[in-house]
Amino acid sequence: MSATDPAGGPTGGRRRILRRVRGLPTSDGAGVRLTRIIGQPALPELDPFLLLDEFGTDRAADYIAGFPDHPHRGFETVTYMLEGRMRHRDNHGHEGVLGPGGVQWMTAGRGIIHSEMPEQQQGRLRGFQLWINLPARDKMTAPRYQEFGPERLPVIAAGGGAQVRVIAGRYGDAVGPIQQPATDPLYLDLLLPQDARLELPVPHGHAAFVYVYEGAVAVGADSAPAVEAGPGAHELALLGPGSALELHGQAPASRAILVAARPLREPIARHGPFVMNTRAELLQAFEDLRRGAF
Repeated sequence: MSATDPAGGPTGGRRRILRRVRGLPTSDGAGVRLTRIIGQPALPELDPFLLLDEFGTDRAADYIAGFPDHPHRGFETVTYMLEGRMRHRDNHGHEGVLGPGGVQWMTAGRGIIHSEMPEQQQGRLRGFQLWINLPARDKMTAPRYQEFGPERLPVIAAGGGAQVRVIAGRYGDAVGPIQQPATDPLYLDLLLPQDARLELPVPHGHAAFVYVYEGAVAVGADSAPAVEAGPGAHELALLGPGSALELHGQAPASRAILVAARPLREPIARHGPFVMNTRAELLQAFEDLRRGAF
């Protein structure tokens, strides 16, 4: 069972931790400091996920230069803001400011050039960016930009003080605002008080992970070591097969994201901001960018 295809096995059952991956401190854009969890040597990809970055600092020098104009082709980016404000602009006329609790889902498709710049000079900037691959049939689709404020993301009380914010997919009767039939993503932001238990359905066959960004959460059996946040932690729990997930809060107010999606199982040709299926398509992307065809 490979890191890029963790699902499979018999239908049903609770998911357990397949392995843990520690994030790698790095920088991107014009020097923004962040932690790279997917897209680094320990976990180059998790089909269909290509990258997961966590950014979070109250030092303006760590983020103020932002992410100036840069291109993408062949995949989607998902930016989820926890604190702070970021302005998006692109060469297709889309523009918006993403604030606390908001999400931006951008389909790069056949090509987009955009910038993501902080809308603040001080204070904390915190959130996640996730890259999700597109199937070969959709890689050259028209670019698309979606932005949703926190009021568009359902928040469900789940018992014991636990809460579930639905960004994509479904929890109970609540449906997130973002739909993508190709990968059928599930993206939940979870709050678990001390000793709160939460059982979540996770589609069988989906690649799935849990990332704890505050406190500590036990995944599956109570005897399993908790996945923790905090200095030096930054651990992703890669989940094995099953159709349900049990979480147990191990700190007064633990926060985590649960993300899952259907693997594409297609070849990947990837370099920098382009993700295609063949080397020829990758070279064509660079040529198209050079001649201004984006």
